[in-house]
Amino acid sequence: MATYAIGDVQGCFDPLKRLIEALPFDPANDRLWFVGDLVNRGPQSLEVLRLVKALGGTATVVLGNHDLHLLMLSEGFGRANKEDTLEAVLAAPDRDELLAWLRAQPLFHVEDGWVMVHAGLLPAWPVAQAASLAAEVSAALAAPDYRDFLAHMWGSEPAAWHDGLTGWERLRVIVNAMTRMRFVTASGAMELRAAGAKGPPQSGPADCLPWFAVPGRVSADHAIVCGHWSALGFHEAPNLLAIDTGCLWGGTLTAVRLEDRRVFCLPCPQQARPVGWG
Repeated sequence: MATYAIGDVQGCFDPLKRLIEALPFDPANDRLWFVGDLVNRGPQSLEVLRLVKALGGTATVVLGNHDLHLLMLSEGFGRANKEDTLEAVLAAPDRDELLAWLRAQPLFHVEDGWVMVHAGLLPAWPVAQAASLAAEVSAALAAPDYRDFLAHMWGSEPAAWHDGLTGWERLRVIVNAMTRMRFVTASGAMELRAAGAKGPPQSGPADCLPWFAVPGRVSADHAIVCGHWSALGFHEAPNLLAIDTGCLWGGTLTAVRLEDRRVFCLPCPQQARPVGWG
């Protein structure tokens, strides 16, 4: 059995379909992991959701910030952006079924020494604690009053974790770390809004480090596969695979077979033929 982790799709259905077809993927035995941001900005979010949902137990998905943005908009919360391409999902006849499925997906998955999360983990969080915290968010999304959570979920404060956090602030920090974070300060606080906070590591905010580069990061005992950071691109270390390679922006859609870290890249969207297989 092989596991293929796939980077941010963001509504790029045709490249995703072509990548899956080109992989040495056996749906009877192998699995696909999706690092979040299935939807938005790309042209075919509805088709992506339908495809991944239809994969059933073959697919393991974690939620990204764009997936949560869709859930918020579907309930009348948040603010639509001019770059959004979610209208087809919101108008689809199977919208409620698709959104219920999406809402049931976790923020975090851990298996066989691998962790999958969309953005990252705060440096002080061990994997076991992160799994427990992610489960709190999943419980809030599954609760009968989940709309209250969606109404209070977004925002960039508080920026730092402490164990005494409660209520919406506690859940917001968990969501922000796992779906929005790129840089943290020396004290471990997230930097989400400063100039350079979405750029490459070398031009990041002053006095900040990429979350995965903080000395003493407690989760370094696991290998983490993540996405979210197209300006970082493909980044591999013994305990990290960052695989958002900017398909949406004309880069590539990347899959990595976790068992041997073999990389498969498909140019997006201007070419249909896989290149750069390694």
